[in-house]
Order: sequence, then structure tokens, then C-alpha cells
Amino acid sequence: MVLYYILYISAGTNWFNEAELKDLLKASHRNNTRDGITGLLLYGDGNFVQLLEGEKTVVERTFERVSADPRHESVTIIDSGELSERNFPKWSMGFKAMDSFSHTGLSGYIDPEARHVLLHQKQHKATDLLKAFIRSARIDV
Repeated sequence: MVLYYILYISAGTNWFNEAELKDLLKASHRNNTRDGITGLLLYGDGNFVQLLEGEKTVVERTFERVSADPRHESVTIIDSGELSERNFPKWSMGFKAMDSFSHTGLSGYIDPEARHVLLHQKQHKATDLLKAFIRSARIDV
């Protein structure tokens, strides 16, 4: 099995309210667990950054499904490629909201900033970009 990742950004067609974001996360968690996908989703000011990782054909199929979702547009792949090992092996979907939805109340989601999880990840250009996004996001509380 070839491990593969896709890192992409997109813009929501509307800002997500808390209920919509929770619904999205529940569906992502269910689908990713079923498909053996791990990764991280960041949301801030109506924009998404997501890293999907897993078996290559499954990641590509998942990305196609996600890209067709009408709740976002301007889906742009930032990076993709093969992996020797997963960056987030225990996360069916790590999550961080960079706004008032920071606490989702959902089990199975990890706040990478609060737990400093990304600080312990090996150096990889995808995790470097995610770290930069977390550090630079404007948070209005």
C-alpha cells in the first residue's frame, strides 16, 4: 500500500455556524474512519486548510468527493505526494477552528494548538504549513 497525502485550501461559500461545522465534522469523522483516512482540518474566517492522508486511491477519491461539495469553492491543492508514514496516525480528523467555534464538544477531535501536538510532529512541508496557519491565524474572541 502506498501512503499518500493531499494538502489543500478552500473558501467556504458561506460562513459556517456552530451546528453546520459540527455536522461537517461528524460526517468527516465517520467517512474517514470507514475509509482509513487520517488528517487535520483547520477552519478560520470561512476558509479551510485540510490534510488528508491514507492509501493513495482512497485519498484521491476522498479529495474528489470533498472538492465537489457545494459548501466551499476555490479548492486548491497546495501539495501532494507519497508518505513513508502518516503524520497523524491516530486522527480520523484532527480539528482546529480559528474562531469562536474553537471548542466543538465532539469526542475524537483534538485541538492541535492547545495540546501542542504539531510541535512534536516530524518536520514535513505539510505540517510546517499547518503550523504556520495555526500561528498566524487571527483569533477574535
